[in-house]
Amino acid sequence: MTQTQPAITAEKFQNAEQLWFWFLHSRAMRSNNFIRPRVTPTRRPCEILDVETLVTKLYLAGKLSDEHLSVMKTFGDRRRAPHQHIWAENRAANQWTCAMNILSAAAKQRGWIE
Repeated sequence: MTQTQPAITAEKFQNAEQLWFWFLHSRAMRSNNFIRPRVTPTRRPCEILDVETLVTKLYLAGKLSDEHLSVMKTFGDRRRAPHQHIWAENRAANQWTCAMNILSAAAKQRGWIE
């Protein structure tokens, strides 16, 4: 009699921001060779390279601009979205919202976001 193991289901992201923050954090951990012993990470429906490839494709297709990517990187490293009510971040907040909408639509097509 063989036992069947339960299927491991991947936890989808709630939104594009969560996907983007996870991507930057995971990439930083991987590039620093940081490994946490005895910690099982949450299984996700995509790999780091999948997200990088998607963002590259969106950029090459002209859907994401240099400004979008700059804002995504700057505020992603800060682990927060720009705030529209802070005058100095107002333009960045608009670019962030636009970029997250584009990323969200593409990630939903791939089944990464609920």
